[in-house]
Amino acid sequence: MSAKRSAEPSPEAIARSDRQRLAAEEGARAMADAEKQAVDVRKNMARLRELREAKEAADATLQASSPAPVPAKGRKKLPR
Repeated sequence: MSAKRSAEPSPEAIARSDRQRLAAEEGARAMADAEKQAVDVRKNMARLRELREAKEAADATLQASSPAPVPAKGRKKLPR
């Protein structure tokens, strides 16, 4: 006796197919979320870099425009 395959898939096959489809959808969603997060991180890093460079330029300009500090005369210690 040979077993004949029916045209309809078994409930196990349907469940397996559904699990595979859901896993593929979840994977695609996770990859998209990870890529979006990476883009957001890169944008924030660029924004912070611009702020830091602007602050460094302002500090350099301020330091260049201010007179050099005059060293204070120190008091000599008297020998005991």
